[in-house]
Amino acid sequence: MKHPILLAPSLLAGDHSALAQSLAIPESIGLQWIHLDIMDGHFVPNLTFGPQTVADLRKGSQMFFDTHLMLDQPHLYVEAFAKAGADLITIHVEPDYPIAETLDHIEALGCQKGITLNPDTPAELLLPYIAHVDLVLVMTVQPGFGGQAFRTDVLDKINLINAWRTSRNLNFRLEVDGGINLETAKQCRSYGVDTFVAGSAFYKANDKSAFAKAIQELE
Repeated sequence: MKHPILLAPSLLAGDHSALAQSLAIPESIGLQWIHLDIMDGHFVPNLTFGPQTVADLRKGSQMFFDTHLMLDQPHLYVEAFAKAGADLITIHVEPDYPIAETLDHIEALGCQKGITLNPDTPAELLLPYIAHVDLVLVMTVQPGFGGQAFRTDVLDKINLINAWRTSRNLNFRLEVDGGINLETAKQCRSYGVDTFVAGSAFYKANDKSAFAKAIQELE
């Protein structure tokens, strides 16, 4: 099944003194997903939101919370984020923790589940999990801070993951995050990507509706 193209603006690029208003911007133009970057200062060199922030945002929004845990020990926090209102929880392959069991736990909590990897991590580390997830996220920058340049060397990895999806008749969404603008989104779309996280490019766009429409209409 082909997935409709989705834009998931990254709230990390919004105004942190007014997160509710930043969340309302994509919702007001009809977007369905928001991407929440959860960073712990250990796995990545930045700190962002905790479960309480997510819970408070949930009260005023009907958006789909695409929640990306960039944590050393994500298995200790999936329940807190599920209870806070996450709709999908994505975890990384790089840290040392029980990945398969954590994915099962996410599903048991009633959330969709995703698996992700950093730009320099071999795609093969995803193989034990791709038949069991709703989304595969490929980081196209080294996670930690917004505004980085897209890494074109990751396109081959995206192409490989898309080929696995086709050859194994799987139905996960294929998402990219990092340096996504209209030009890099077009490149990724040609390799099968259907879900685009855009932070700076969305929030700094003069016409956010036009930006969203251009992404959603990529061939």
